[in-house]
Amino acid sequence: MSGLGLSLRLEGLARRYGEVAALRPSDLAIRVGEFLTLLGPSGSGKTTLLHLVAGYVEPSEGRVLMGERDITALPARARNIGMVFQNYALFPHMNVRGNVGYGLKVRGCRRPEIDRRVDAVLELVRLSELAERRIQTLSGGQQQRVALARALVINPDLVLMDEPLGALDRQLRRAVQLELRRLHDQHRRTTIYVTHDQEEALILSDRIAVMRDGRIEQIGTAAELYERPTNGFVAGFIGESNFFPARVVALADGRAQVAVPDLGVDLWAAAAPRLAVGMAAQLLIRPEYLSIEAEHGIPARVDEQVYLGELQALGLRLETGERLWLRRLAGPSIAPGSTVRVGWQADRLQILPPNPS
Repeated sequence: MSGLGLSLRLEGLARRYGEVAALRPSDLAIRVGEFLTLLGPSGSGKTTLLHLVAGYVEPSEGRVLMGERDITALPARARNIGMVFQNYALFPHMNVRGNVGYGLKVRGCRRPEIDRRVDAVLELVRLSELAERRIQTLSGGQQQRVALARALVINPDLVLMDEPLGALDRQLRRAVQLELRRLHDQHRRTTIYVTHDQEEALILSDRIAVMRDGRIEQIGTAAELYERPTNGFVAGFIGESNFFPARVVALADGRAQVAVPDLGVDLWAAAAPRLAVGMAAQLLIRPEYLSIEAEHGIPARVDEQVYLGELQALGLRLETGERLWLRRLAGPSIAPGSTVRVGWQADRLQILPPNPS
């Protein structure tokens, strides 16, 4: 399994069905050997984008470039792309070896070449001992690895995966996620992966593109999206969030002063782009940046307490009625109905524009 595949570039790529924009004009650049995940809710355009890249759907406008080659008009079979489907699409009448080697067979490869490449990829995905097994006798995780082996054996320029772990239970899903990451670190094939599961995206990805309503809202590493989201939708989709309505009072050096009625304070915090004085905004505080204070802070009532192993989550309600979550290392229980004082890490606050409409 040699090579890293090719880079991919989308220029103004879009797909409409009548008046419905399944994918709005989008630009995207994927580096050679990168694992990029398309993350978003159902209907956000993830699978449409993937199918446009694969050649299963024709774009309404825009171009797809693989390396420096424009492949927009190429049929799917001519794009040298390995595809892993959500339902795996394996042949039940074939054994593992037959399924994995099928793509090489239809490409006219000779039997010795097929055997050599199938053996190599089965070793890569740790299925060598199951080469003669029928598909029906395999577990869900093993079938997923067969589907991945079939995609890799053709030495594709690009690997596409459309929610391939959706049918697995949680424990097996986590194990296969780690296996996929190991395989990618080993072969570094340029990969686009579709999921609506944020945890899966965080585990697998070099970068993540968060999508909503047919558009890419933000692209970045997991740390960039978590620590510097450009809007409330991205912040809410990557990690847990507390939002408070605010209004921008002043701007200076990448920071904003905002009035926050629910907290009864004016404060300064890091500001996202596209804010202006007088604009409605929202203050973002992650649950782990809130704390119970002995003296300072604002009063809140404890509504509930959730045990999370070494962590503890507290559901709190402010005097304004605003609800928020606080997460901390597990400590003494606080009875529901108790009043506490809540503080925050001032250097971890973020000011974001209103959610996009």
